[in-house]
Amino acid sequence: MLFYNTKLKKLSRQLRSNMTDAEKFLWSKLRAKQLNDRQFNRQKIIGNYIVDFYCPKANLIVELDGGQHYTNEGIKKDMIRDNYMSEQGYNVLRFSDREIFENLNGVIEKIFQNL
Repeated sequence: MLFYNTKLKKLSRQLRSNMTDAEKFLWSKLRAKQLNDRQFNRQKIIGNYIVDFYCPKANLIVELDGGQHYTNEGIKKDMIRDNYMSEQGYNVLRFSDREIFENLNGVIEKIFQNL
């Protein structure tokens, strides 16, 4: 069973209700098993983290990074988080919000290759 911090449930629901434009755009391509007939969840709690998108069958996490991820503090937090996810057996793909808007087909192809 997937371990998750139950204290994050409310925040996870709020994040699903208030997705960024980049998240909405990518979600429109991942939802309803559109990509290789694989189910994706959005704003999924894994451990003490909430990941943007998660495909259980592939143990794949897709993260979209806005500007806050490119600060020194953001980079450090993401590295700690990615290391935790790797230790748990997950593959993490990170894309910038800009990539979603400028190269969605390339992003989808990269996700497809990791399913």
